[in-house]
Amino acid sequence: MKGKLIIGLVVVGLLVFFGISINNGLVEKEEAVEGAWAQVENQYQRRADLIPNLVNTVKGAANFEQETLTSVIEARSKATSVNINASDLSDPAKFQQFQQAQGELSGALSRLLVSVERYPELKANSNFRDLQSQLEGTENRISTERKRFNDTAQNYNSSIRKFPTSIFASIGGFERKAYFEADQGAENAPTVDFGN
Repeated sequence: MKGKLIIGLVVVGLLVFFGISINNGLVEKEEAVEGAWAQVENQYQRRADLIPNLVNTVKGAANFEQETLTSVIEARSKATSVNINASDLSDPAKFQQFQQAQGELSGALSRLLVSVERYPELKANSNFRDLQSQLEGTENRISTERKRFNDTAQNYNSSIRKFPTSIFASIGGFERKAYFEADQGAENAPTVDFGN
């Protein structure tokens, strides 16, 4: 009788130790996802901080398209108003809303930079060139941080789905994290026409 009790206690002790170990590993991976997310937000904030200076520099160009500037300002306002915190990373709808707002801002900035081509005096402005270079660097950083976030989220998501960790993950309330996805239509190559 005592032998069975001791064996039972040892088995329960091992299960508790195993469960604690799994839980701690999942907490560490979830924290890594949240850290990667903070870096993504940091780069988006850097971009948002550059935009007012870029817009003010462009406003100085005579006859620059006001509609283009307005769309950039509105897209920036919307992108900075859609906030997502680490607990929302498990909500695909909120994550998609954030990604859509950032995508709209990227599109508005692209249209702004394309329309600048018609203004040689603006392209020659050193402030504009510096801001454009900083913005391009920031876009590259955003892309890098988004990839790091996706890699970290994939590692976490894989962990919570594997058996037996999945049992402890469901008990501990660990939920799947969303991924950044390509913008809608990104699978289609752009049309290039040199006919003119």
